[in-house]
Amino acid sequence: METRALVGAPRGSRAAILRAGKRGGTGAAKQRLTRFDQVTGSSYMVRWPAMLPVSPVLPRKSQLWAFWALLLVAWLSLTPWAVDHHHRCSWLVVLNKFERVGSHFSQDRFLDQEPMDTVAKVFEKLSDSPVDTQERYLGFPYYLQINFSCTGQVRIYTVKRMISNSEELARKGHLMGMRPVVLISYRYPVNFYRWKIENLQVQMEAAPLRSTEHCAAEAMCVLNWYTPMPIKNGSVVMSVDISSNGIGPFIPRKRFYMNMNGFLKRDANEKVIYTIGYESIVMKSNNFKKSKSRPLWYTINHAPVLILGGIEGEKALLITDTNFQDASLVELSIDSCWVGSYYCPMLSFSATIFDAISTESTLFIRQNQLVYYFTGRYSTLFDTSHSSSRWVRVLPTECIKKLCPVFVNGNGSEYVLALNTGIHEGYIHIGTITDGLVSFQMVPTGWSVCDMLSGTNCTIDWATYIADEKNLLLLLEILNENLDKVFYLLSFNLAIIGCTSSIWRTSPRSTPSNTWSTLTTERWCLSQIKRRSGTFWRVAMMCTVWSHPVAGTLMFSCTRWNTLPSLGTESIWSASSMRMGSSTRKYKKLSFTNLCPFKVMRLRDLPEKQHFARQELYHAPPPLVSQTLGFHNNKTLAVYQGLVYYLLWLHSKYDKPYADPVHDPTWRWWQHKKQYKDYYFYLSSNWLAAEGVYIDMSSYQKLYNISNDHGLPEIVFLDKGTSFSFTVFLSSQEDTLMSAATLGTTFQVEKKLAVAVVVADPDCLKATVKQEVLLNRKAVLYKIKIEDRKVCYDQGLSGHNLKKTSMMIKVLGSAGKCFQTTFLGTSMQGNLMVPVLIGCPPGKRLAFDVTYTILHSREINKHYFDCVKSNPEMPCFLFRDLFQPFFLVQDMVTGDSGSFLGSYLLKVVGGGHTLDTIRDYTEEEIFRYNSPLDNSESLIWKTKVERTTRDKKFYIMSYLSPGIEWLCLENSPCHDITPGNIFAPEFFLKLLVSNRGVDTSTYCDYQLIFILHMHGLPLSSNRSLFIVIVSISLLSGLVVFYILFCILWPHIVKAWASLRWKINNIMASESYYTYATSTAGFSVHSHTVSEESVKAPSKAGSAGGIAEAEKAQEA
Repeated sequence: METRALVGAPRGSRAAILRAGKRGGTGAAKQRLTRFDQVTGSSYMVRWPAMLPVSPVLPRKSQLWAFWALLLVAWLSLTPWAVDHHHRCSWLVVLNKFERVGSHFSQDRFLDQEPMDTVAKVFEKLSDSPVDTQERYLGFPYYLQINFSCTGQVRIYTVKRMISNSEELARKGHLMGMRPVVLISYRYPVNFYRWKIENLQVQMEAAPLRSTEHCAAEAMCVLNWYTPMPIKNGSVVMSVDISSNGIGPFIPRKRFYMNMNGFLKRDANEKVIYTIGYESIVMKSNNFKKSKSRPLWYTINHAPVLILGGIEGEKALLITDTNFQDASLVELSIDSCWVGSYYCPMLSFSATIFDAISTESTLFIRQNQLVYYFTGRYSTLFDTSHSSSRWVRVLPTECIKKLCPVFVNGNGSEYVLALNTGIHEGYIHIGTITDGLVSFQMVPTGWSVCDMLSGTNCTIDWATYIADEKNLLLLLEILNENLDKVFYLLSFNLAIIGCTSSIWRTSPRSTPSNTWSTLTTERWCLSQIKRRSGTFWRVAMMCTVWSHPVAGTLMFSCTRWNTLPSLGTESIWSASSMRMGSSTRKYKKLSFTNLCPFKVMRLRDLPEKQHFARQELYHAPPPLVSQTLGFHNNKTLAVYQGLVYYLLWLHSKYDKPYADPVHDPTWRWWQHKKQYKDYYFYLSSNWLAAEGVYIDMSSYQKLYNISNDHGLPEIVFLDKGTSFSFTVFLSSQEDTLMSAATLGTTFQVEKKLAVAVVVADPDCLKATVKQEVLLNRKAVLYKIKIEDRKVCYDQGLSGHNLKKTSMMIKVLGSAGKCFQTTFLGTSMQGNLMVPVLIGCPPGKRLAFDVTYTILHSREINKHYFDCVKSNPEMPCFLFRDLFQPFFLVQDMVTGDSGSFLGSYLLKVVGGGHTLDTIRDYTEEEIFRYNSPLDNSESLIWKTKVERTTRDKKFYIMSYLSPGIEWLCLENSPCHDITPGNIFAPEFFLKLLVSNRGVDTSTYCDYQLIFILHMHGLPLSSNRSLFIVIVSISLLSGLVVFYILFCILWPHIVKAWASLRWKINNIMASESYYTYATSTAGFSVHSHTVSEESVKAPSKAGSAGGIAEAEKAQEA
């Protein structure tokens, strides 16, 4: 750190007192002043001796200079012209492929959808770090490249100079410690039967990285921030919220959409192209000169790719995967081969794409009377074999006049409606899209809707489908006997054959406002309907007024069309929000009367957004690096990729039947490494960490009880009998300084500030409003509570088949009159609408509390025996012990984990001798193995519980139940198991636990299926008897053999000794005879040869020698 005198310090530096010296202290005391150079990023310390004043002492000249400099900086920071980049700076986010990180001007499209093995080599080098190098760490195909741009001249005054460059501002922000905070939200999939419903969010901090392009500067030129772009199975719609950490320049929060595009592919040159057609490189204004404004038709919150047709005379459409933050013009590769026929006459031909609808995985278009669809390639949703390679024409024999979207999905599928004309007028084709597979069904079956109405020229103008209720709403147009147009709004229920209800009908020759009246006589359904009346307007915001005959009040709901913003729309909003202004000095001022009934509208006592919106949030910051300026490199970013991937992998694996001792998905990640936390910190502090990376284990965690945002939740989930409440504060436009006498007795603030609370389903939701008038502040407080009535939902799995409804708050007289302008833009005030979903909220589950079950088993059985080969993930339970299971209700959103105190059914639904041989039982087998009514000797277990279901088929258990006694009777699958080794037989039971129909405390159908490892099973009596007989026989044989052996053993030993002696003698004599014979023959032969060589042989001598030899041999 460089030490300078205060006078010699750079003029552009900013001073801040860290610690002042003690007044009256000794001469050794020092006063320190730390200064920071905002241009170079360096800091230095200024020291000077502390004075010992006895009387007031004037400060020195240098101190006066610093004092006035600080005042100048403070004054400049408060002036509106000193920092005017609040409205001018905006975040920029693009996708970068893994191998293109560091390139400043690169941008990629979201094509790849699978994790990549690109970080494993980096993790292998991370020795002496918390990560386990034996685990498999993968990466994601893309990064998010983050920066910001400031349009116009951004003026930030310092003492030295003015910064007018966005890149310089980014460098300065980095040196000051600015980090973009990234929040990625994953939209759950449509098919909840295939995927788990959850609202998952990952919060990350962007890591700074210098551009890899040529830079003349020594430190840095172009700077960007990067975070991994994690992908998740089942999610194709992802929003990215970028905000600042509060350090550096102020940049408003901004949301981006980074959706997967399944309609892209790579050609032979590895260039990314569209599969649905040919992309136009340049979009010209001539392409849209004759085109009219059209609404966007898509499945709300689930369509990753949006399309917009209606380009006059062009076989093309606009397509985007960023919610029209950018778009491409694509000419479709369809045949357009259509000729008229008798049943479908060709009135005119046009290349225009009249209707365009996008769903989660499929695009639908209509050109003339032809309907096509194209299913994208989404490997994270379904098998890629469901995707299309070209446009597929459907309903080839039908004459389709219009496609109608179904904005809300239901029953795990999406829907599209095709309206017929020609000979099939009055029929509708319902298209169902499930996992990319498309099918159409024509309804009604055997009869037309037009057959039920009297008149001519019947036609269906519009239709919509409520999937959860299987109800079609049809808008029909018909000519009556006076040739007047009459409109009907019919309700057709697919679940009830022949059920059609007429809800509305227009009066003949009605006014242009198209007033509807209620039908009283024409009805073709046995079920009663509520008579309603209202008014219909063709505007962007369609409001419907409902009459409630019982309460005698008006109820209404509004539906906003999803239209693209235009310059005209912004102008209207800007003009509507003006309060008072003037054109020029030469003209009169244009004054606008403020018609808004309130001055201030605030929300107080808000519910916890994370809990009611059911959002699971993880925090994953980048690893710390030992680089001097804090910059990351490709290796450290690869480590960041792997850590985020492993975090999401732990989240997906946490949904298991056995509960962990700690209710936290990240607990297993660091459970064996936390004891070495100080050691890892020591290595990093001394620049000894591998690859210069320090991983803070405590920072990778799941966050609960986060409420850092204002306003009501975007959506509210309500369980049985639950509620949420908040307070609306309204202040009057009247001057608060006016006295009550001036206002008179006619002024009543509660009448001018009236609030209406509307619920879409009064039978399901209960609204309570309490008013409190604040006379001294000319304000009113409305305490509002929305509560579930416990009647509109049965029971269901977590997040499945939720009842869709809503609530709305409206200040009377505020429609189109109240606006609020902030740095984020202009928005309407006076009305709030919150969707409400009734049922079992996402993120709740039932888990087997194996830890407490083992403790309780040891207590009631006075022992606990695990398997010989124990498995910590699946402990064993002894057959002869009493088994009393306990379960936990775990909330993945709030982090709560408590004992399940409700009632439940327990059934054995499968089993096997090993984990690989487990099979599911049939319904008949489940009854025989679990029901107390079974008389076939097939029961696996029994209990002393007396409570059963109404049909007496199954026991109803609870946490107070006395426990389970295992039987495994003769005809059960766990009876008479042959041991595979010397240990007792084992068996694996597949148990189902469900509270459906027996627990009325919640809407949740807690279904838990887990495997129970049971050992020490007894053998059957026959097999036991057989084993006993065989064992006794073997033992008896051994005893007899032992006795005989003991008796005969001495004789056997004696006989064996005698036999051995004889054998030895024979062998010894035979050996001696052979030796003697060979020795004597050799001696005689040698003597004879020697004599013959000396003297002549004689016959007598020869005979005598032979005789002597024979005698010697006999002797």
